[in-house]
Amino acid sequence: MTTGTTTAEALETAAPARRRPAAPPVQRTGRSATVPRQGSGPDLRSATGAATGDDGTRGDARTHDPRAHGFLPERPPVRTMIGTWTLLDALARTVALAPSAADAVAAVERSGRAGELTALRQRVSRLSPRNAEAAAMRIAVIAVACGWSGLDPQAPAARRSADGGFLDLWSAIAHRIDHDQFVALPALSLHNWAPERKPRRHLPIDQLARTEQLVPIVRWAPEGEPLCRLDRLMLAVTRLEAHGIWLFRLAETLAGRAPDDSSTPTALRRLVRIQHALRAQLYEETAELADAPATVRQSEVIATLAGQGALEPPVLQAADAVLGIGGRRMGEGGRQLFRRHLPAHHRAWLSAMDRHCAPVRTLAHRGGPDAAVYREAQESLIALRRTYTALIQAAAGLSATPLPAAAA
Repeated sequence: MTTGTTTAEALETAAPARRRPAAPPVQRTGRSATVPRQGSGPDLRSATGAATGDDGTRGDARTHDPRAHGFLPERPPVRTMIGTWTLLDALARTVALAPSAADAVAAVERSGRAGELTALRQRVSRLSPRNAEAAAMRIAVIAVACGWSGLDPQAPAARRSADGGFLDLWSAIAHRIDHDQFVALPALSLHNWAPERKPRRHLPIDQLARTEQLVPIVRWAPEGEPLCRLDRLMLAVTRLEAHGIWLFRLAETLAGRAPDDSSTPTALRRLVRIQHALRAQLYEETAELADAPATVRQSEVIATLAGQGALEPPVLQAADAVLGIGGRRMGEGGRQLFRRHLPAHHRAWLSAMDRHCAPVRTLAHRGGPDAAVYREAQESLIALRRTYTALIQAAAGLSATPLPAAAA
């Protein structure tokens, strides 16, 4: 599905003004997007964990700038793995289509007995960062398909519940990407999509995900059949992230602003418009998703992730870091619980936004027109989250039954 142009136009209309030095335009040179560093104000790029080594093992993942394309990967996800890693590719596709968790577990155990998991484990250190993320997505698919998403692969008790060879591979991948809580929505969606056809020209990653028709890399529905609700949910989250790019840029615009700065209410009004546009996008996605086939098994996968707090989209967490809804609603511990599924450099960026947007959040305790605009922005985020929860419930086939509180 190619998303409607009306939402994209609304987001462009809501884009931050280009004339203020605090909101520098994104300049694209060659194949990558770069943002000129601001001459003043907090340097939030330093909070994202830029690369510190010259060996290339982490560089392309850690120099990520959310102003360029949000929390989407730097480049389109790896569609087909090569060499020995085709074994992991095939296993992920098999277990995603397994009729039950028991069948998925049996497939993993067969792979372990054949020595395939051990062979993969021995090659983890050779993976490039991009291929390590691709492997992590496939591990996440296998873990949720087998019902192991709540396991700590390094805990001794996990050995009694899951295949030991798979747990070793899972731990090795977690160490390679420096993230041990990746079995969640970001890995399952933001690294599990590809354009249906190769674009005729290079597009920035967010524009590619917005304008091209997307297909999942690992499908939860058989080839040749329509995409199921779980497939469509994952693609909807990817498109939500792509459409929310201006929200990340506005978040950086508001970082360090004084509440009485004349540009603050202008940025907050644009934030409201973006959140309204994202809500319209979710309505569109929900309507299409409701017509897609669903199975009890896929509903169980969604409900399990929701119960673990593993379905909060990164773009909504970025808005929350600016407006402080989550901190007020569930405390700092609850907010960090939702963020634990994001890579470390993304969590660091959100923590930096928590700090640098604190002055703007003092508007919650004031009166006057500026405070009213801030409260309107908070209300629009609450409405956006409710709309997203409705999308999750539609995907799980639970339109009349609320999901666990972690998904709301």
